[in-house]
Amino acid sequence: MKKYVPTILFLSIVKFIIQLLGNRNYGFHRDELLHLSVSEHLDWGFMEFPPLIAVIGKISYWLFGYSLIGVRLFPTLAGIAILVLCCLMVKELGGKSKAILVAGISVLAFLPFYRNHTLFQPVAFDQLFWTLGFYFIIRFINVQNKFFLILLGITFGVGLMNKYTIVVWAFGLFVGLFFYQKGSLFKNKWLYISVLISLLIFSPNIIWQIQNNFPLFQHLQALNENQLDTIKPMEFGLEQLNFPFTLTISLFGLFALIFGRNLKKYRSIGIASLVIFVTMWLLNSKAYYVFAIYPILFAAGAVKVETLLQKKPNWIYIIAAVILIPSVYFIPELTPVLPINKYVKYRQKKEQNGRVELTGDYADMFGWEEQVKLVDSVYQALPAKEKNNCVLWAENYGEAGALKILGNKYGLPNPISRHGSFWTWGYGNKDAEVWISLGNEKQSVEYVFDEVELVKIITHKYAIGEENGIPLYICRKPKVDIAKWWKDYEQHVFD
Repeated sequence: MKKYVPTILFLSIVKFIIQLLGNRNYGFHRDELLHLSVSEHLDWGFMEFPPLIAVIGKISYWLFGYSLIGVRLFPTLAGIAILVLCCLMVKELGGKSKAILVAGISVLAFLPFYRNHTLFQPVAFDQLFWTLGFYFIIRFINVQNKFFLILLGITFGVGLMNKYTIVVWAFGLFVGLFFYQKGSLFKNKWLYISVLISLLIFSPNIIWQIQNNFPLFQHLQALNENQLDTIKPMEFGLEQLNFPFTLTISLFGLFALIFGRNLKKYRSIGIASLVIFVTMWLLNSKAYYVFAIYPILFAAGAVKVETLLQKKPNWIYIIAAVILIPSVYFIPELTPVLPINKYVKYRQKKEQNGRVELTGDYADMFGWEEQVKLVDSVYQALPAKEKNNCVLWAENYGEAGALKILGNKYGLPNPISRHGSFWTWGYGNKDAEVWISLGNEKQSVEYVFDEVELVKIITHKYAIGEENGIPLYICRKPKVDIAKWWKDYEQHVFD
């Protein structure tokens, strides 16, 4: 293994530097603000996702505070671990130095990973757990040591505490293992012990779901209605075609795993990957849900390429260059390595009516600091009596997250919101004399309060449309029962 370390280390450093350049720019994404907010309310589950992201967020806070580059270090480290595991799988599959190079280059060239390994979201860790799971099953196939089945169970259990989509990975592996030694593994008691370990790790979240009337189902319903139902069936497949060179390596890998003679003992993994892909497609999933299977396919594809070109090894360097070089130009679209003014020029964006329309992810990184500063200026201008008896009411989790995380340095009171997990944390002081409303529309605040004063309509040059032109109100004299008004909204928290 020692002779492969320099290649793996070099590729890892390159990825780390690129990600680090992107991690420092722009601001927190709205989802990052939510994930950091839940870390302030540690529990065994949340309305939108399992609890692991909150634990990682808490660790991040202990180490770095609410530092953008510090928070984003964690998904970046997950991405580097994926690259390393991909290279290690090459070795386990029988590949040598040139296969390791191709596999590592494929991870570097796979553009979606730059986005996934920048943002502090469960996605990066989900991809890591899938890759780690594949690595452990390959190790088991190679050495027949029950220890790797135990590690597989731990990986699945912790993965469930991160993102529920790993269930699809487990289903694919379950089907694939029927093709490993004619399903003999299902007679191995250590497989079932492994499953039991997974369930034990995941059981606190199951209990939490039961105690909270399974908010998972409500979230899935809202996700289907608001996002997944709008995805056309062909979009899932066509999205994979956006990355033709890495797709080619992955197809080589899939073919080699299922039909190849050299990798025939790993056929179950190829079938598992195919089952996962088809299942995700049939479930009308977002395209990026399936990107977690690419590292194992890159590894197998690299081994296949090395085998085919063993008599012309120099061609492998050309293939590696062809895979990597075309992707370099597009990296600024996936992670913000460019300052915003340079990015605007790079994408040839034009300013219209004082606005520059960015892609959704980048637009969602702007405007939060300005919102918080404005709320703080209004809050600080209140008389001392009102300041001590004030509620900050945000319309959505992005605004509430900004007030919570970015407002921390201003000493702002904890915000409330009826959106998602924020709803579960309550309405604060129902007898407050003054409420500062951020983002709520006029009819919403007038329904609750007798006195409503518009302070400002907030605009931002780069912010996403949803956060542009939003109102800031000062509200007084509630005319509804706040506790009942809050409770009645329970079925609409994901609207």
